Amino acid sequence: MPTTHEKTLSLEDLASKVEALRLEGKRIILCHGTFDLLHIGHIRHLQNAREKGDVLITTVTGDSYVNKGPGRPVFPEHLRSENLAALACVDFVAINQAPTAVNIIPMIKPNVYIKGQEYKVSSDDLTGNIAREKEAVEKYGGEIIFTEDITFSSSSLLNENFGVFSRETNEFLKKFRSQYKDAEIISKLKDLNKLKVLVVGDAIIDEYHYVTVLGQSGKGTHQSVKYEAEERFAGGALAVANHIAGFSDNVTLISGIGKEDGGESFIRSKLDKKVTPHFHYFSDAPTIVKRRFVDEDLDKLFEVYIYNEQPHIEKLDQEICSWLNDNTSDFDVVFAPDFGNGFISTGMIEILAEKAKFLAVNTQVNSGNRGFHSITRYPRADFISLNGPELRMATHSRYDPLDDLAEKIAQKMRTNYFAVTLGSKGAILLNRKDKTVHEIPVLSTKVLDRIGAGDSFLSLAGLCLGGGLPADMSLFVGSAVAALDVQIVCNREPVTPVALYKYITTLLK
Repeated sequence: MPTTHEKTLSLEDLASKVEALRLEGKRIILCHGTFDLLHIGHIRHLQNAREKGDVLITTVTGDSYVNKGPGRPVFPEHLRSENLAALACVDFVAINQAPTAVNIIPMIKPNVYIKGQEYKVSSDDLTGNIAREKEAVEKYGGEIIFTEDITFSSSSLLNENFGVFSRETNEFLKKFRSQYKDAEIISKLKDLNKLKVLVVGDAIIDEYHYVTVLGQSGKGTHQSVKYEAEERFAGGALAVANHIAGFSDNVTLISGIGKEDGGESFIRSKLDKKVTPHFHYFSDAPTIVKRRFVDEDLDKLFEVYIYNEQPHIEKLDQEICSWLNDNTSDFDVVFAPDFGNGFISTGMIEILAEKAKFLAVNTQVNSGNRGFHSITRYPRADFISLNGPELRMATHSRYDPLDDLAEKIAQKMRTNYFAVTLGSKGAILLNRKDKTVHEIPVLSTKVLDRIGAGDSFLSLAGLCLGGGLPADMSLFVGSAVAALDVQIVCNREPVTPVALYKYITTLLK
């Protein structure tokens, strides 16, 4: 019998091996999946598959393509493939560096492609991948068969027994599962696409200049670094609009950019196609750039602001206020991600507060506005999202409980929902409609980059609340999006609906 090492092949070697077997008249069976925790359900599935032919090929999704959320896969690709190769019913194993089997099928041309019964109803497949795989299999003369046997959830077993989450998070998820099912939440999220959304805020270009730290200079006390590469991202209100556009088919963006600094073409190239931008041009200010120097661990070493914090916007302000006055009430949900860089004026705020049907606001405190920028700029908001330090600065309170401070601001601003994000400690949401405070622990298991996580939380929690979803569900969705976002470098890409739906399913297994 071949050893596990002899059974494990590259995709190229596997294709050659299968071609030789086919010439011998062998019937080829293909199974594909993550197989993160090999259990009895998998084994019976593979045994049943082996009975359909002469040779069973099993391919494993590579680590970087496992789309089940933070902390997954628990077991790396080489261990997952080794486990499969140890089974007598499996003839050959290969690792596939792709999210589906679509690229493998033309190479293998299986007589039969086997999937579990949970994939039988194509409408239940969040990704649409099964339909694409079926089409590819049939194109090469094969058929797809769904096995029917005992099933288990790898996600459920891993969540409960392998310490993927903390005890606090596991207890929260157990309670939340008793109230909501993943299909219910996903259905409600899909219904949000009907909402007409307006985003008003600062356009920011985030830059990461990747460097290697060399150490202290030989001619001073400063640090020296070696330049490696750089990357640009669409941040600020641009990122918020992109997050929302994944879930709403109608997003309008109002923002200000530099007239002649070359940033507009880059910004437009990064905006989701469902975002309709209305850019207004600063006559005496560039598009805001935040240039961060970042080491190989993504630790930020130094940051440079390229902006004019007091642009002359009198004419621009009149144009925007006129437009807002005429159009704000046409939108179902209005977002004001206010980064305090001089774009959003007092006049704009007054119109948004008066005209918006549902107004979601964040006033970010950063190095450029610390001590001069607060949520109290706004006379009213329906949903406010701040982090702990931003709330304490707005209330000038260092030690009082955060839910008491949120109630103080919410009462003054006639706010129904007030979220306070707490980093590694999760988040709370004050629901003044039913006088409750919802708490959620952190849903991430590791953090790559925190930049942009607050924007993603504001975007999805605000969209859910504006769309009428329950407060605790909205908090859960916002927290799940933030957990996915901290796995993304800066604002390289928005969190996609499929990624969110799959992670919700993983959490609630």
